[in-house]
Amino acid sequence: MSAPGKRRKSRELAMQMLFQLDMGKNTPDQVRNTFWKARDEDDADVRGFAEDIFRVAVAREPEVTELIVKHSAHWKLERMASVDRNVLRMAIAEMLGFPGTPAPIVINEALEIARRYSAPESINFLNGVLDAVAKARLNG
Repeated sequence: MSAPGKRRKSRELAMQMLFQLDMGKNTPDQVRNTFWKARDEDDADVRGFAEDIFRVAVAREPEVTELIVKHSAHWKLERMASVDRNVLRMAIAEMLGFPGTPAPIVINEALEIARRYSAPESINFLNGVLDAVAKARLNG
């Protein structure tokens, strides 16, 4: 698998862990442990980057949530589709934790993942929120 392919797989796995955390009552450590037991992902790079994004999303959850709420124009977090909410968390965590990755790449990757898991009408919404977050970070 190419390096970009590995990165996308990592992002997808991070989103899935965040989704699992969002849906259940487990701690982040419990989610991470049960998540990997159910997967046969043996590529250390894929797994490592997925865990890095997950850790940033959990550690900076208040900041991630604030950015989502601030830039989601009249959408309450709890009213968003669960997949959409966690695609946003994954992408914003990467923007915060890995500023060396250009925001357009993070946004494009998030939208590609959303195309697999979310409703087609969510793509424009996700793009708008992530673009607003990226612009605010550039100007802020």
